[in-house]
Amino acid sequence: MKKFLFLLILLAAPLRAAPVTDTFSDPATEARARYLQRQLRCLVCQGESIDESGAPLAAELRHLVRQQMADGRSDQEIEDYLKARYGNFILMKPPLQADTYFLWLAPFLVLIGAGAVAIFVISKARRAVAELPPDLL
Repeated sequence: MKKFLFLLILLAAPLRAAPVTDTFSDPATEARARYLQRQLRCLVCQGESIDESGAPLAAELRHLVRQQMADGRSDQEIEDYLKARYGNFILMKPPLQADTYFLWLAPFLVLIGAGAVAIFVISKARRAVAELPPDLL
């Protein structure tokens, strides 16, 4: 029974996604809106696009994107507006500029730091084993 309940919860997880209240009747325009929404980061969730996020701010940003599209603005104009308002962090793939170097380099810095810690721990463990009396080995 517990496995069934777990499976039911697991399968129902995608249903928790925020509903799209305003949609375009034209499939091409709707696809364009969804594509643009996937390019913009949710400022609350930060790991999800506004298309995926269920946060209220993401819903407001989705509505804003669709409203600007209905007003005839291009994708670039919408992106520029949001970048001016929220900075480059709003983009899922921020441009490589002086103010976004940390965003691009952070994963590599974390890997280098983790490697340094691993090397330190391994060398310390080897020294500890080397200092053991021979009768314990």
